[in-house]
Amino acid sequence: MSLHVVDHPLIRHKLGLLRAKNTAPAAFRRILSEVAALLSYDALRDLELVEIEIETPLEKMRAWRLARPITVVPVLRAGLGLANAVLELLPEARVGHVGIRRDETTAQPEHYYMRLPDDIAAGPVLVTDPMIATGGSACAAIANLRQRGCRDIRMMCLVAAPEGIKRLECEHPELPVFAAALDRTLDEKHYIRPGLGDAGDRIFGT
Repeated sequence: MSLHVVDHPLIRHKLGLLRAKNTAPAAFRRILSEVAALLSYDALRDLELVEIEIETPLEKMRAWRLARPITVVPVLRAGLGLANAVLELLPEARVGHVGIRRDETTAQPEHYYMRLPDDIAAGPVLVTDPMIATGGSACAAIANLRQRGCRDIRMMCLVAAPEGIKRLECEHPELPVFAAALDRTLDEKHYIRPGLGDAGDRIFGT
């Protein structure tokens, strides 16, 4: 697996704002969207293009278009915050949804919803989830996409724990992961330290 920690001054600055416990939900959503846009630049930099002919107001020329349809798949519910930012950049992208919750006792993933385009395997898939903690939800989501025939899958998150990255490396060694930070560890309750709290609760004010 290829872990890419996108090291940029703006990402460092904005991630610090997201980590601060007194950042209100409205500000949290806005800053999260800004960080996601910056991460998207790296996560999508190798998309395949095709050359086409267009006509400008002055003349004909050769230009470029994306070769294959892109699908953004947020892991519900917190992944929606990142997915919405990607859709601002790529409004033509399709959107699938994978609902996976973590059992707070066992820390194991529980599926409760999945809705994906029928031809999702026809192009690249970007999975979004702000936190990779134990890696259980991420691994389960990637496994579901593999079962649908997807081969070009990449994942985008805000912060990851070494334990979650290690699990992804074991189960999906071919997966590129784009993160704003690799944090120190998981605590006994499986929360990322230093982390930023529960991203879903902070996005939606719950």
